[in-house]
Amino acid sequence: MINSGKFSRRSFLKSSSAAGLAVAGTTWSNRSFAAGHLPDPQTVLDQISVNEYVREDYRKLYNLSDDGPLWDPSKDWIRTVDWEQVRSELAGTEVRFAIGAADAESAAEGLAPFEALSGIKVQLVPIPDDSMYDKVLAEFISGNASFDALQFFSPWMGDFAAPGFLYPLQDYADKWALPLDDFYDTYRLNYGYFNGEMYGIPFDCDVQMVHVRTDYMKTILDGEVDKSETIPTYDELIRVSKELNKIEPGVAGVGLMCAPGFWSTYTWEHISAQAGMMLFDENWEPIFNGDAGMKGMEIILALSENANEGFAGAGWPENRAAWLGGQVATNVSWQDSGTQAMRPDQSQIVDDFVTIYEPRIDGGRFCPPNIAGSTSCVAAAAQNPEGAFLMLAFLTTASIMAMNEANANGVAPGYKSVLRNENLQKASQPAEVWADSLDHAWCAPRLPGAFPIEQAIGNEINRAVVGQIKPQEALDNAAKAVREIMASNGFYQGSDPVSYEAAAPGLYVGEGKDLPF
Repeated sequence: MINSGKFSRRSFLKSSSAAGLAVAGTTWSNRSFAAGHLPDPQTVLDQISVNEYVREDYRKLYNLSDDGPLWDPSKDWIRTVDWEQVRSELAGTEVRFAIGAADAESAAEGLAPFEALSGIKVQLVPIPDDSMYDKVLAEFISGNASFDALQFFSPWMGDFAAPGFLYPLQDYADKWALPLDDFYDTYRLNYGYFNGEMYGIPFDCDVQMVHVRTDYMKTILDGEVDKSETIPTYDELIRVSKELNKIEPGVAGVGLMCAPGFWSTYTWEHISAQAGMMLFDENWEPIFNGDAGMKGMEIILALSENANEGFAGAGWPENRAAWLGGQVATNVSWQDSGTQAMRPDQSQIVDDFVTIYEPRIDGGRFCPPNIAGSTSCVAAAAQNPEGAFLMLAFLTTASIMAMNEANANGVAPGYKSVLRNENLQKASQPAEVWADSLDHAWCAPRLPGAFPIEQAIGNEINRAVVGQIKPQEALDNAAKAVREIMASNGFYQGSDPVSYEAAAPGLYVGEGKDLPF
């Protein structure tokens, strides 16, 4: 098996906990509550607030306070669920939560309010970060998992759901009125559902975006950067990156992530999707080595002429360092490159950048790529599946996810009511464009073997990027390897483990919709 856990983008950000909570000053740490001695729920909820959870320096910087909520209280599950009913049914029970070992302490602090609200005790089950996938899979196969709940890299959904390792959640979502309609479709469908069945609650909801340095752009513009028109196409990004390349010593025209494995895959998927690329046809045959996939390769190779030094070995950590350190003039990365670039403690380019709408490709489509991310699931063999669901619903609720974004800890909200919130947008520069774009998102299907597929494609793309093979050869090699991986996971044998019809609605959600600009 592949030791995939070490590749987490979020684990690179030491400031974030595995539970996603960045607690600034709550008073619930190190408390436990017996079922008969629980505090008033409203008292606990009042402390899950901007003033308590968002860092003081960020509150001052962006004028954030409890007077301006970063979420819609009517959509915030923890403020609409009946905690007295939860307590009457489940207080005194226990939930075992699998967590990366390095995050266990911070997760315990973040979960204390849930224990106070619900009366459910959470036992953390630490798992070494660099062996999360292998350890979790081994426990699933054993049929005796040591945990009830876990959060994991969303492309693993197929590996865990297809064999029946995950607990179906729709009945609990209905019973406890989880606001699934507040999630953008791309996250709800791809992080929540597998083969038409609900198995997850979206957690870390990523999208890839393009960011540009405003002062550098002004040297080649007559005015300010227009988010949709200054760089309307990838041809224009190629031209701009060439013009800005080495505008100052040590500054490259564009930041790219083209390291071997999934980093190269993600960059290629990001761009190729704009040309209309889909990975598979309705029979799950690989088709990404066609014209649209090749267009993505051509654009990557053109951009690489102006890319950051070492881009062919760069993943998220290297790209993040170059962008926040002011070493690239434009950047193809994730949305949090924009949020973190606002923060003086993280960034050297504060007030000198803007996140733009996705550049287009002639004959293609506007489809910002929903790539990577995390989901929250319950084990099929859970001893307390309902308690596990409630804990995960707490961790992924709108208010907590909004405050994660305000803390710029890399755990991204997927809620409409959060990303469209004007108070939240003050603390998250990409949020407005991000929110506008998600109704058009593209996403790879969550399949058994998805991670090896990403690795195989990216290894071949990297070989083309460094000049070892031709681009078409790289994609042809990748298509052959992907088909073999698919076959080894039960495809093409008369009864595919995933119905294409069930997966298709989440692959591109923008069909027939008006552009946001």
